[in-house]
Amino acid sequence: MPAVLLAISDLHVAYAENRQFVQDLWPDSADDWLLVAGDVGEKVADIEWALRTLADRFRTVVWAPGNHELWTPKEDPVQLRGEERYRYLVEICRELGVVTPEDPYPVWDGEGGPVTVVPLFLLYDYTFRMPGLETKEASLANAYDAGVVCTDEFLLHPDPYPSRDAWCAARLELTRRRLDALGDRPTVLINHFPLVREVTDILLHPEFAQWCGTVHTADWHTRYHAAAVVYGHLHIPRVNRFDGVRFEEVSVGYPREWKRRGAQPKGPRQILPVPDGARAA
Repeated sequence: MPAVLLAISDLHVAYAENRQFVQDLWPDSADDWLLVAGDVGEKVADIEWALRTLADRFRTVVWAPGNHELWTPKEDPVQLRGEERYRYLVEICRELGVVTPEDPYPVWDGEGGPVTVVPLFLLYDYTFRMPGLETKEASLANAYDAGVVCTDEFLLHPDPYPSRDAWCAARLELTRRRLDALGDRPTVLINHFPLVREVTDILLHPEFAQWCGTVHTADWHTRYHAAAVVYGHLHIPRVNRFDGVRFEEVSVGYPREWKRRGAQPKGPRQILPVPDGARAA
């Protein structure tokens, strides 16, 4: 069977049902690749277990961190914060053979390639604001008044940066330099957070969008010649197109969410080769 490039996110393996889902997840071909777009879990041991399980089964596993991996929950024996926690997870991934945003970008040479597979770690900067809210401070105040506050405000520490948005700015600068060096090579971009503001319009609570990305990536899908963009975070699996580029939200989500949809969570989404039903009209 020909190899395929697959993607999934928001595995949240702290939940027993989701852990079993990962335990039962196998590729159809030993040469399949799997892109994991963040929120594997919160505790380091859970994250390592899931990525090890997947790395033992797929030819190549590529990981982009979500916000949950960067939390420092009091129940986790590993109490590292911020950048130090991220770097600790990167080293675990390297021991497992999992590709991270800090590694050379691998090239998918299977059908639909060659494309450069780019895991991103960008965070967010509170610029996905509701209309009329001109500052981060006003946006946060509005969210607190509405009772819609992301847990990041309490568990995702930006150390040594003064704020999460400052950390985001640093990651944007670093990542732009690496992407600019690719020239006109086609890419698949993988980021936990969506790259464009528009996909958050579907949120039930629009106040939450400010924790979902940054306006500074709005043109990256065209600027960096994306064949597809993979993301998660929203827990709303769907496909959008912007400028002819597929944006694939590939999250599993929490058991209460996929049970409410009346079905078991779906397996990874095929990114390349482009499935017949996903080809542009």
